[in-house]
Amino acid sequence: MGVDVLVVDDEAAIVDSIVEYLSAFDLSAVGVGTAEVALERLDELAPAVVVLDVNLPGMNGFRFTRQVRTRSQVPILFLSARGTDDDQVLALGVGGDDYITKPFSLAVLLAKIRRILARGQEEQEQPSASFDDGRLRVEESGRTWLDGREIVLPAMEDRLLRHLVRHRGRVVTKQELFDDVWGEPDASDGTLTVHVRRLRARIEPDPDQPTYIRTVWGRGYLFDADAH
Repeated sequence: MGVDVLVVDDEAAIVDSIVEYLSAFDLSAVGVGTAEVALERLDELAPAVVVLDVNLPGMNGFRFTRQVRTRSQVPILFLSARGTDDDQVLALGVGGDDYITKPFSLAVLLAKIRRILARGQEEQEQPSASFDDGRLRVEESGRTWLDGREIVLPAMEDRLLRHLVRHRGRVVTKQELFDDVWGEPDASDGTLTVHVRRLRARIEPDPDQPTYIRTVWGRGYLFDADAH
């Protein structure tokens, strides 16, 4: 059994405060100071969530996330002193699930972590989605294949794909995705658009002319199971 949260930050005071705060709310947490140590201990700790600083010595948070995404779909919540849109888009693009700027409220961080943990539990309790058209295969086991090669999707893109596949053939509204995939009713359209664009780039034959994930203007998205 792994820990609930792995905190990766080179500021010891921040790590200690997060670990202590989460422990007070019965969440198990372990802190490390570098991405290199986090990678070495990732399998051992098997965290349910990674809280990750962007500006780390040596390997930064973005590089760490790219490496993690080759082997794991663990949700990653970025911490950063930089709050620009470009940084947030990059964080989501490399496989991050959420982003919070420093200085931050520990209560807000806790709420975001709890939301991620609850979403993961809900997904385990739902019927698994499966799909196979000979090109794209989404397995009930949680694995995804494209043209005969297994691909590892970032956690949020994987949840998005599985929700759309599970409800294929009908329009899934943006609000439904905010509620059921993000677990945040007030998530932004921009965040959803970035994830849909990234997912299309990974699975569509031509992302500019998507055939799996169709946009239904004014309503939401439709996974077209009969397109291929």
